[in-house]
Amino acid sequence: MQIDAVDQRIIALLVADARASYADIGTRVSLSAPAVKRRVDRLRSAGVIRGFTAVVDPAAVGWTTEAFVELFCAGRTTPAQIGAAARRHPEVVGAYTVSGEADALVHLRAADIAHLEEALERLRAESFVTSSRSTIVLSRLVESPGVGPSSA
Repeated sequence: MQIDAVDQRIIALLVADARASYADIGTRVSLSAPAVKRRVDRLRSAGVIRGFTAVVDPAAVGWTTEAFVELFCAGRTTPAQIGAAARRHPEVVGAYTVSGEADALVHLRAADIAHLEEALERLRAESFVTSSRSTIVLSRLVESPGVGPSSA
């Protein structure tokens, strides 16, 4: 599927505010609301836009403690196994296979250090995990839900 500059702007505007109306987006990209809707429908049917979601402030729900955990896995652990295990833990907000020494990197959020420790213990108890190395986040410096070099 070809994505032109207008599609890219529409995507960026939706990433910034998924509740923006087609008319508001149209004004910003110089298209009519029906033309924006047709483009969004096309982007959705092609799988470029997979859905719309609410972005919740972790502090507002009390999950302010974060860590990145490197997982070291046994033998021939597959990415699918790691992904399935990560989805079993509500504290996991992201899981990635990575290059380097570790097999995977997992991003955790918890209410406090005790909750984080409990989540880490459950994660480390997965049958394929041989060891882990954790880094606790002190502060967030940059965070962007956008795609590409600019999200708006």
